[in-house]
Amino acid sequence: MTMMPNWLKQRAFLTPERVAVSDGKRSKTFAALHEAAAVWARRLARVGVKEGEIVALLMKNRIEMVELVHALFFLGARVLLLNVRLTAYELGWQLDDSGARLVIADNDLAGRLGGDGRVLSVEELAALPEAEVDEKETCDLDDVATIMYTSGTTGAPKGVMQTYGNHWWSAVGSALNLGVQENDCWLAAVPLFHISGLSIVMRSVIYGMPMRLQPSFDPEEANDWIMRGEVTVMSVVAAMLQRLLAVLGDARYPDTFRCMLLGGGPAPRPLLEACKDKGIPVYQTYGMTETASQIVTLAPEYSLTKLGSAGKPLFPAQLRIENDGKTAAPYEAGEIVVKGPNVTKGYWRRPEATAAAIRDGWLYTGDIGYLDEEGFLYVLDRRSDLIISGGENVYPAEIEAVLLSHPDVEEAGVTGIEDETWGQVPCAFVRLKPGAAADEEALRAFCRARLAKYKVPARIYFVNRLPRNAAQKLLRRELKTLIPAEEKPASHP
Repeated sequence: MTMMPNWLKQRAFLTPERVAVSDGKRSKTFAALHEAAAVWARRLARVGVKEGEIVALLMKNRIEMVELVHALFFLGARVLLLNVRLTAYELGWQLDDSGARLVIADNDLAGRLGGDGRVLSVEELAALPEAEVDEKETCDLDDVATIMYTSGTTGAPKGVMQTYGNHWWSAVGSALNLGVQENDCWLAAVPLFHISGLSIVMRSVIYGMPMRLQPSFDPEEANDWIMRGEVTVMSVVAAMLQRLLAVLGDARYPDTFRCMLLGGGPAPRPLLEACKDKGIPVYQTYGMTETASQIVTLAPEYSLTKLGSAGKPLFPAQLRIENDGKTAAPYEAGEIVVKGPNVTKGYWRRPEATAAAIRDGWLYTGDIGYLDEEGFLYVLDRRSDLIISGGENVYPAEIEAVLLSHPDVEEAGVTGIEDETWGQVPCAFVRLKPGAAADEEALRAFCRARLAKYKVPARIYFVNRLPRNAAQKLLRRELKTLIPAEEKPASHP
């Protein structure tokens, strides 16, 4: 058991007048953030929230979401971060699987779950009287602080447990790598319900650093803040960076901007070269929900000589490439395996999945990559079949499961195809049952009712067979060969 003072309470004591969070219109100091969180905690106590219980947040990026995360920490509750882009079915499944007793939702999202009695809007919560409650003075680094669901390669979503220690060491590892400067302000234009966004909330209170929030990504506003020197660090995925560059035009960022942290999958080389030409300091990074954000980042002095690499592990972490149970040689592709205090201790209520993924403290990511002779990581594939669309993880098996539940579908396979806007989008290949007559639009409408918009196949092709190996395992990598020749872009083989 390793105890630390409650982070927000300690930060408000140490630097009460520093700005904690701003959205460009409103801002709050750490003292004001602490008081607001304490008020929310007393209201949550009124509805009976107790230590150890799971409370879900269904909210978009705004100051109140930051306040409520800390309010739940004050009570010792575990925070389940819900993706606002999911369907009612997907949200309900996560709530039931996690055992969450309450959902705090933005007013315009509260109706998403229909008559679910667990849902309380932010407005309804704000109207409640406050109950007396003792704020937790400390946190145990071994305790679970947050839970985020991520689909595995089998398509079944799993709740990743993130401890206070995972968040602490993620913030420390990032600081040791990227540094922390007195004028730093980190822009969170990525969702706070993703680890890339939530980690900024954690860094803010641990570092005593202001964070700037965008409810949704606005490249014009982001560039304006950067050009005025109000933002020094920003987290992006490739699709966001492309939009920032398009808006920037011939201009260049000021020297006050020092770090563009680029995650969400391998970046196209032309994008990195365009940033190099414009002097934009891009730090490529590799991480996942299970590692509480980045675990590998490319240090700036190597940005040109190691273009395309995700870098080396953060100071507290370890990394190796494993192939057939042995450590791979330099440049030999294999599974990326990581270890460190920012790595999850497992999946919520999934002991079998935990045992399969974590062995002797090492997390077997399922991602494919190699190390060069100097130990720099190059990521070849994120979980080989994984589709990364606009920074969102899309797992083919999850979409296949929905398609296979349609009465007309005999077989289904899903893979990613290149897309100029999103990097990749899912594409499905379906064999219908004899006599069935479902068309593409009918199947896409069926998917839209059951999957988040970004998971719905951009195209559905009807085929006579799907590629399988001798063991009848679907060969997703060969699915693209089934695209009619007249529709294949030049990049397709």
